[in-house]
Amino acid sequence: MSPERKVRVLIAKPGLDGHDRGVKIVARAYRDAGFEVIYTGVHQTPEQIVNAAIQEDVDLVGMSCLSGAHLHLFSEVVKQLREKGSDITVVGGGIIPKEDVPKLKESGIKEVFLPGTPLAQIITWTKENVRPK
Repeated sequence: MSPERKVRVLIAKPGLDGHDRGVKIVARAYRDAGFEVIYTGVHQTPEQIVNAAIQEDVDLVGMSCLSGAHLHLFSEVVKQLREKGSDITVVGGGIIPKEDVPKLKESGIKEVFLPGTPLAQIITWTKENVRPK
């Protein structure tokens, strides 16, 4: 009997935002917690993120945005995943006004992690809400 597959997490920086220190810290926290992590790098289009998520057969897509384009970019990723028949869980984080969180959740983002969220909280949420395929 083979051991259960680890949860695979794709971490992405959509749009023109090039600030990646925080997202690299989150990616490292996932790795250290035993998740398989794929980091796509900065300046990714929604199409690139969706294609990578499907090709890598991930269970979770985590995106970070500090540029203010989160409403469009995050919801576009969810929309394109659903159009391709994928039910991959999508979460977001970054500099996001609290009033935008309900809008993001309405668009299909399962959780939003704002600045200052403890890494342990992100890991715990993922362990409780995401299962490997």
